[in-house]
Amino acid sequence: MHTRRQFLFDSYLGLGSLALFDLLGAEANQAATSVSANPLSPRPQHHPALAKNCIFLFMEGGVSQMDTFEYKPALWKYAGQQMPQAARTVGEIATFSAAPNRIIPPSWQFKQRGRSGRWMSELLPNLARCVDDLAFIHGIKVDNNNHGPAVYHTLTGSQFPGSASIGAWVTYGLGSENRDLPGFIVLGDRRGATIGGAGVWGNGFLPAAYQGTLFRNGDTPIVDLKRPAGKTEQQQRSELDLLSWFNSQHRDARQNTAELDARIAAYELAFRMQSQAPELVEISRESEVTKKLYGLDDPLTEPFGKQCLLARRMVERGVRFVKLLHGAGGDRWDDHGAIHDRLPIHCREVDKPIAGLLQDLKSRGLLDQTLVVWASEMGRTPFDNNLTTDKPGRDHNQYGLVVWMAGGGIRAGSTFGETDDFSVRAAAEEIPLRDVHATLLHLMGLNQERLNFLHAGRYKKLTDIGGRVIQEILG
Repeated sequence: MHTRRQFLFDSYLGLGSLALFDLLGAEANQAATSVSANPLSPRPQHHPALAKNCIFLFMEGGVSQMDTFEYKPALWKYAGQQMPQAARTVGEIATFSAAPNRIIPPSWQFKQRGRSGRWMSELLPNLARCVDDLAFIHGIKVDNNNHGPAVYHTLTGSQFPGSASIGAWVTYGLGSENRDLPGFIVLGDRRGATIGGAGVWGNGFLPAAYQGTLFRNGDTPIVDLKRPAGKTEQQQRSELDLLSWFNSQHRDARQNTAELDARIAAYELAFRMQSQAPELVEISRESEVTKKLYGLDDPLTEPFGKQCLLARRMVERGVRFVKLLHGAGGDRWDDHGAIHDRLPIHCREVDKPIAGLLQDLKSRGLLDQTLVVWASEMGRTPFDNNLTTDKPGRDHNQYGLVVWMAGGGIRAGSTFGETDDFSVRAAAEEIPLRDVHATLLHLMGLNQERLNFLHAGRYKKLTDIGGRVIQEILG
């Protein structure tokens, strides 16, 4: 069955194409039935690539790049002085840099680390020991200087709600290798929801089967995972078969049933998860050495350490895309004030767990097939416009985002892009965020042009008008 829009689109060259539709109808219906039966069936990559899974680490609030990954001696040289007006900027950054302000230098030392000699802040000592496994991209520009739109842009490719998230696109393109677990899992911060809520891991206009599945923090990550007391597996199976029959009858009499197809598949997946998921989330059997590697022996690092350990267990079992969220409410990386007090806490919460994740993946031979990505929704300014406080902070900077990647076919120890002397924006040509998305898809074996979906009369893509794959960081 075709909608009116599909009919007009497919027959715009003439009604003669209807004959072709009839000839191909049986094949199309068979393919549609197969996809509906299991929309997460594994699909081949568009081109050969090492990465089979992705772990996306998202630090919500805007990580200060000049306090972590960018060594800028000018910030110490001109400390306390007025920042020169930022060139080639518009909007808030141009206004903030022209208004009265003072340059705030980092309070932490930088040292060159690893064989690559990369400068790293002492705030991230454990990650610094992994620096030769990382590839950095500097001077990335997002399309908005406010958190909500910037979070959407980073995680869905659009600053407006309603678009498909990165994880949804990847599972739409590749399916999943484990039929008993979701293909796209989200591990949220224990302190609250991220800006944008479920929209940042949603399916948007893609079929509903590709939305992320949120695992809660605590002892029960999955609600209602256990079978009700007194009910046998056979009884539950019989009930599910009956429900599936009713849903199928309802679906077969209608068009555009993607959401119902996804619901039917979700019921089946939930049934299978009852046997697989309890073992997945049971981390008590991990060795004490492994637990310590992720920082589970420290109350400050334990929460994110558990998320990182679960992420490793998930990709080990074939989950295609795992998104980890850090920062919520007043504990986000949004340090407008007291950055010298707040930033060390943020960094300590994630430093050891992320380093442990990279080391654990590497030791198990999983890093080559797992693409690990660190991102935030923006960078920060090198100055503070509040001249009266003795606890200064940094404002939003849509021009200064830093992203790093590890594993999955990247060129370890490489760097692309550079910001100016004050870490405000790219020193040369700016890097649009869609280039980062294009690179991520390429590393996963997906062609950004072929990975599309017809919606509202237009083929939608994660990269919208298209991005440049950053060849400079590819292995």
